[in-house]
Amino acid sequence: MAGRLLLRTCTTTLRLRNNVVPRPLQRAMASEGGIPTDEEQATGLERRVLMSFKEGKDPYSILEPKYYSGTKEDPQIVPCTLDKRLVGCLCEEDNTAIVWFWLHEGGSQRCPSCGTHYKLAHFELPH
Repeated sequence: MAGRLLLRTCTTTLRLRNNVVPRPLQRAMASEGGIPTDEEQATGLERRVLMSFKEGKDPYSILEPKYYSGTKEDPQIVPCTLDKRLVGCLCEEDNTAIVWFWLHEGGSQRCPSCGTHYKLAHFELPH
């Protein structure tokens, strides 16, 4: 209570002394006013992901993968940042065993069990 009275007295004295009319503080929540969007308030890695979505890219494979037939002409694309990657293939829909094999950069390679073709594609991370 005493603090408010002291503050009011000081501002009134300064206003009379300088003949300045105080303006209320303008607090803009966004550049256009209102609630900021995700793009306006995102920072760091989240901002990079949102910007790459605007460019039509899919960093970190967030969206649903594209379907490939798995033939020699249209192999399954496996993204990788190195020159080889370990791949697991569920050869049948109700199979409980996973067939694991190494996929190397270059041409397409077959799964040793079912014959589905896979191809390694070099993938750059956005950071």
